[in-house]
Amino acid sequence: MGCGSCSTGGGCAPSGCKSNGSCLTGGCGKMEVYDWLSNLDMPSNYTPFQVIEVKFKGARKEFFLNSDNIYLEIGELIAVEGPTGGYDIGHVSLTGELVRIQMKRRKTAIDQVTRKVYRKASEADVEKWKIAKSMEWETMHKARTLALDLRLSMKISDVDYQGDKTKATFFYTAEGRVDFRELIKKMAETFRIRIEMRQIGMRQEAGRLGGIGSCGRELCCSTWLTNFKTVSTAAARYQNLSLNTLKLAGQCGKLKCCLNYELDTYLDALKDIPDRIESLQTEIGVARHQKTDIFKKLMWFSYPNTEDWIPLKVDRVKEIMAMNKKGQKPNNLKEEAVQLVTTTVIDKIPDYENVVGQDSLTRLDDKQRNKGSRNSNNRNNNNRNKNAAEKTEKGDRGPKPPQQAKNKQDGNKKEHTPGAGTQPKVQPKAQTQPKVKVAGGPEQPAGEKPAGSRNNRNRNNRRKKPTDKPKNDQA
Repeated sequence: MGCGSCSTGGGCAPSGCKSNGSCLTGGCGKMEVYDWLSNLDMPSNYTPFQVIEVKFKGARKEFFLNSDNIYLEIGELIAVEGPTGGYDIGHVSLTGELVRIQMKRRKTAIDQVTRKVYRKASEADVEKWKIAKSMEWETMHKARTLALDLRLSMKISDVDYQGDKTKATFFYTAEGRVDFRELIKKMAETFRIRIEMRQIGMRQEAGRLGGIGSCGRELCCSTWLTNFKTVSTAAARYQNLSLNTLKLAGQCGKLKCCLNYELDTYLDALKDIPDRIESLQTEIGVARHQKTDIFKKLMWFSYPNTEDWIPLKVDRVKEIMAMNKKGQKPNNLKEEAVQLVTTTVIDKIPDYENVVGQDSLTRLDDKQRNKGSRNSNNRNNNNRNKNAAEKTEKGDRGPKPPQQAKNKQDGNKKEHTPGAGTQPKVQPKAQTQPKVKVAGGPEQPAGEKPAGSRNNRNRNNRRKKPTDKPKNDQA
């Protein structure tokens, strides 16, 4: 089940799948050991093993002596003896004969287990323990502020309060040794508790804090990995990985622990591959080594000034190397090339109709692109309509073409066609009105009023109330 002492914040429900502790995600099942002897009946004269394993915050597990033979089950909260006095609260992680196996695995003798189990945790013990755990976050930030004021090159990453709220352990990381005597004095005055400083490595810090790796899963060091083996760049070279520190480094800034997972498989496969081979001597020239497929046991070679790579089996390469040592050379490697079988990928036709385009990974991008093109088309159409309206407006109000003006000037002339029996067409003369010059403006015809008077009249009409009646002018 989940616990309040896990590195991800605690609680009975893990922070991963929210299934109330039935899975190993979220850190609540961290370092859990399955008791496969719990369902077996022990002999009648069997005395249970008195040492139990207790789990605390993070990955800390310790052994305690159950001298009073208290009946305990896995997951129970118990009060145990503290390392420097007082008592601490933890969860029972393992009981019975499996504890003996765990002690052998960790190379811990029974004589070294001296601390005892006091009792099962009471309600008062649990309340006090929860209050102590709730103070850890605020205490850590205050301690970081004190360390920054003293200009200490250290990073306080976690705080672990004891169950009786009398002692706090501060975990920090630093590149070298740090003189934190003044820091301890200030923290003791501020928090009024006993202080213990413990330096940990970058990987231990990542294991305590947890996180998500580049693979998308929770960090191995925070879920199931118990020991940290040395990881070197040779592991990346054996696996033909690019020596890019950004890709090979984990959340802790060190090389990823998973580089060692498949290293043994690669080393077994490399036993059959010849070492330090650069070229093969043939009669038509020197063939340079290009690449090696470790698991297919194929090696590619190429001649100078050619782009074709020649695949050869590892056994044949060894034979050619032995021939070169004797001074013999094969004719041409192209005659001994391995015929590689190319696999053709057949597109599977789905048995359903893709109606809404859910099979396309870029369907959202296509919608945005179509939306943008639709908006641009609407914008162009609006601009085109606006330009056409402006042109029409200019054509109505602008000056008339010279041809039309000429026809109007010649309108008073009679049109007469000789030899025609029809009456001549007479057009009325264009009536011209005298122009009146308005002060402060251009000349306008006498019959028309200036535009300003028309606007004033419209404005006056809007100001009239509906009850107002027009007054008749009296002579």
